[in-house]
Amino acid sequence: MAKQKLNIGLVGYGFMGRTHSNAFLQAPRYFDLPFEPVLKAVAARNKDRVERFAANWGYESTETDWRRLVERKDIDLVDIASPNDTHAEIAVAAARAGKMVMCEKPLSMDGEEGVKMVKAVEKGMRIEGIRLLEKEGGKSGPYRADDHPGGKSRVKSKE
Repeated sequence: MAKQKLNIGLVGYGFMGRTHSNAFLQAPRYFDLPFEPVLKAVAARNKDRVERFAANWGYESTETDWRRLVERKDIDLVDIASPNDTHAEIAVAAARAGKMVMCEKPLSMDGEEGVKMVKAVEKGMRIEGIRLLEKEGGKSGPYRADDHPGGKSRVKSKE
């Protein structure tokens, strides 16, 4: 049976962009995922570099403005692997566009910005059996929202 496709849009092509791309390609080899990761698009400012990155990792298309990637109807998940000071703006825009959001650490530049990001994601949250990676009791691992230890299905801010 064919698995549901998860169309990924990556923002940033530095070291963490490479590691995330590799993780998306390798995850189905290690885990029985309920979806098939598809490297749909990558966004970065330098057209030549982003095109070379896309060709190397197998992304189907490129954008030179992350806003265009976030607006695309064919993107399900926006993976933010750009410089730290860009995380909040991209995450909030992606959440408002109804995308799933994945963000490289540090999440934000400060706690206030982080809370704003989490609230935007919670407001636009869409959980469709997609596996979440969380740290629980010193263990990291893939968990479906409906089978996560302790029944947790979303990030909670410490307020």
